[in-house]
Amino acid sequence: MKSMTGYGKAEYSSNGITLTVEIKSVNNRFLDLSYKCPRSFTCLQDVMRSTVQNHLSRGKVDLFVNYYKQGDREGAVELDSELATAYVAVAKQIKKQFPSLKNDFTVSSLMKTPDVLRLSQESFNVDEISPILVETINKACENLNAMRLFEGEKLKADVLSRVKTIEETVGVIKERAPLVSKEYHDKILKKVQTVLEGSEVDESRLLMEVQLFADKSNIDEEITRLYSHISQLRSICEQTGEVGKKLDFLVQEFNRESNTICSKANDIEVTDNALKLKCEIEKIREQIQNIE
Repeated sequence: MKSMTGYGKAEYSSNGITLTVEIKSVNNRFLDLSYKCPRSFTCLQDVMRSTVQNHLSRGKVDLFVNYYKQGDREGAVELDSELATAYVAVAKQIKKQFPSLKNDFTVSSLMKTPDVLRLSQESFNVDEISPILVETINKACENLNAMRLFEGEKLKADVLSRVKTIEETVGVIKERAPLVSKEYHDKILKKVQTVLEGSEVDESRLLMEVQLFADKSNIDEEITRLYSHISQLRSICEQTGEVGKKLDFLVQEFNRESNTICSKANDIEVTDNALKLKCEIEKIREQIQNIE
């Protein structure tokens, strides 16, 4: 079991090339990959995506790539001479038209003028960089997954501890459920005797009323399904690979049974425990949103 939250980093440095890859992820229903890399790496985005997909199936993922090649920085800043000349000419024209204005147009201000200076694109051989990039991304993803696996074990332990609480609560409901009909029988019998003031009670009619109540409030089926869901959840937690969606569906089924128990119980103790179930189920639901 893996968390969808993590961070990984890897670096390649050889033959004058330094390539650093950082990758971080948070929870998301699908794989949402964003790139932050030099513009010259745009042609390699498909390679980067397919490499990341080999390691991750879900999550909001940010991939950072920094590249440096020795010698590339020489002449890395280029001057647009034509544009610079045009700016200087306009500055002289403004000074001539408005002689009272102070001319503070300097080399520094010209350098700050938009598009006069631009960074040249790093030059590299795509066929040379591509395998290096793939190797470095693979290492970064392995480091990311190591962290995600560590965090996933923490989530697993928390989920399983809450499942144990749910199982104990279902046990309390199971013990209480058979007593509800009996207490209803005694309660209605007492009311009828009070109304009839000691007259003979029609026991068959009373038993029919109790039977109807028992049928409406019977929660044996819901309890059985809850025990089944508990077993399935524990089994899924021991599986490898993508289990988050399975757990998300199963938690919905937990909620369905708990809601039905609340609506059918007609007993304050059963209802209180069913609400306790819902509380623990919600906590599990929050946790599994971060499980891949």
